[in-house]
This record gives sequence, C-alpha cells and structure tokens, in this order.
Amino acid sequence: MTHVNILSGGAAQGLVRSLAPAFKAGSGLDIDGEFGAVGAMAGKLRAGRPADIVILTDALIARLVEEKLVVAATVRNVGRVETALAVRAADPLVAAKDAASLREALLASDAIFVPDTKASTAGIHVAKVLAQLGIAAEVAGRLNVHANGATAMKQLAASDARRPIGCTQATEIISTPGVVLSGALPPGCDLATMYTAAVTTQAAAPEQARRLIDLLTATVAQPLRLRAGFLDV
Repeated sequence: MTHVNILSGGAAQGLVRSLAPAFKAGSGLDIDGEFGAVGAMAGKLRAGRPADIVILTDALIARLVEEKLVVAATVRNVGRVETALAVRAADPLVAAKDAASLREALLASDAIFVPDTKASTAGIHVAKVLAQLGIAAEVAGRLNVHANGATAMKQLAASDARRPIGCTQATEIISTPGVVLSGALPPGCDLATMYTAAVTTQAAAPEQARRLIDLLTATVAQPLRLRAGFLDV
C-alpha cells in the first residue's frame, strides 16, 4: 500500500495538500484521489469508486451514513467554508456589503465564473442568489460554469474579459494562483458550509484514513485550516 484514496469536495483540496507532507512523514503514505463538486464526489462513491476517506458537506455525509457508505463513528467536522467573491489578482477588489451592492457588482461584470450549478455547493448557492436578486436571466449569457470551483478560478485567472468576477468557496479562491479573495457574500446572500470527513465502509486502509482525519481536525493544524480558508468548527 502506497497511498490513501480520497474523494473530496474541492473546498478541502488546499488543506489536504498542505497536510500531505506531514501525513506522509507520519504514515509513509501519499494521498491520492479526486477533488470536485460534492454531489459528483458522492455520486462516485455510490457508484463504487474505491475510497478510504471522503470530505463532503455535513448534509451529504449524514446521508452517506444512512446509506451505510461511511462509518458513523468516524465522522468529524473539519470546518466551515464561506461562499465568496473572487477577482483576478491585478483587478480592484469588489465590495458587496449588502444585496444591492452585490447585484450591482454582478451586473457590472462581463463574465461570471462559477462551479457546477447543479452538483457543487457554491454553484447551487450562486444560482439561488442570482434568482433572489432578480438577475438570473439578465446574466445567464455571462455565466462561465465549470465542473468545480478550482477549475472556475483557474479560468477566471486566465480570463481576458474586461471586468470578470468569480464566486465559489473561499478555500478554492485562496488556493488558486492569479485570483484573490474579494470578500464573503453579504448578509442575506451569504453561505457558510460545514465540511465533514469520514472513513468509508469499504476502505482498504481504514486505520490510515482515521489518522488522516485526526490530522485534518487536530488543534495543531488550526493555523493551516485558517490559512486555507476554513472557519472554526
């Protein structure tokens, strides 16, 4: 055995990568697997994709416990992640202190980069916010929808649009070169999602998976969690 297999929401990718050297030093194992929209990752587990550990939203983990796809006794919260705005590193920050200023900022943008609006936490929320603000139809042609937040942010960084903006999980913004966190969504449009880890019932390396969860949630790892964009549990 050379690695632990993971299926995870993209929100946790930066944190997992930052802890990978410490995990290998303690276990001798690498971390391998896939990061993406949480709905897609849960679907892969349900379809039989081998995985030792999953990191998804707490609501999805609860359903997977009911479906007996993860071990209830191993469930641990990693931290909350805000859905936030992003701009290219060289662009002015976009301030959205309330729903009106968020609406104005989105209408002023000529390209809006977001993750999957049907399978990702942030993408689903963005679609709801656009409808809430009454601008879903008006900005539909400007939406650049990608499979996950990391890909959406990479495309934002490379965009040649005049005034592009992005919206996804804060952790995905922070971990992507070329874009910067412009701020959380304002009250009434905001979302902070709890991400939770668990060992799968079919894990080939359950003990090593537990060790990784211990590392992800350890007190000593709190500075790394905060740096990656996780809020306190």
